[in-house]
Amino acid sequence: MARRLDAGLRDFRRTRRLPGIRSAQSQEALREQLLESIHRVRFVEVIRSRPVSDRRTDSNDDLFDPLKAAIVHQRGGDLEEAFWLVFLFVHFGKHSTGGWRYAREVYGRLGEGGLWDWESTSRDPAGFREWLNAHQARLRRPGAGFGNHRKRESLDATSANGTGAVVESYVKWVGPGRSHVQRFNAVIEEAGGDPRRAFDALYHSMEAVVRFGRLARFDYLTMVGKLELAAISPGSTYLEGSSGPLRGARLLFGRNERALVLDSWLAELGEQLGVGMQVLEDALCNWQKSPNRFKPFRG
Repeated sequence: MARRLDAGLRDFRRTRRLPGIRSAQSQEALREQLLESIHRVRFVEVIRSRPVSDRRTDSNDDLFDPLKAAIVHQRGGDLEEAFWLVFLFVHFGKHSTGGWRYAREVYGRLGEGGLWDWESTSRDPAGFREWLNAHQARLRRPGAGFGNHRKRESLDATSANGTGAVVESYVKWVGPGRSHVQRFNAVIEEAGGDPRRAFDALYHSMEAVVRFGRLARFDYLTMVGKLELAAISPGSTYLEGSSGPLRGARLLFGRNERALVLDSWLAELGEQLGVGMQVLEDALCNWQKSPNRFKPFRG
């Protein structure tokens, strides 16, 4: 794979300059970041191909994992719950020390009985916010938090930008009937079955979800696609509004171009390398942090 990536980068240079990897060291650093990103994306394929314990769905068990729980529910035919768990997976993220505690304790109502599953939450988002408000102190006790990509988020139930508002706006975004399947299928049909057009339409429509900016929308929709919950895939890296990926693209091409132009060039590069847009987006974000020496980045 490394040889194939090197050959692809070499061939791409025949049509478009890549001054950011002029040196052997910088090309090696980018290649290694691409490999890391490919491994991260393929991880989902790997876990989907293996048995997953039902314990992953149990919010009273320390083995709870929202992504693996989504796979279990998907296999059991409960696609609505699978979509919901992917949303929780993205919104809360995995904390470096506390793991999935926020997602597990909110989803499991702190073990007090019942779940804030999709059926309960979509039927009563106001009740969810009331419960979240009443349990702030216990949820916020030391030892957990949001994941790295969501570290600026809040558990607040009543503010305009806290978790309460995020969840309520997500329920509204899914829309009448509260069915993810219907919501996604309608967009895919309107896009003529084109996975990229459908992804783009859903990406822009998710601006209605509070605090779901560019990265959260991209992560959520790419995961939906990788799990094959819906036939969607990104045709762009969606650089507009990004920081690290945009810096990485400008460094790679040596041009201070607009995000839209760089996106089109990256689509060409992705075709040449045979990698998806999520791989490029992730690799560029990490590569620009250390463009001349490979450093693995986690989280």
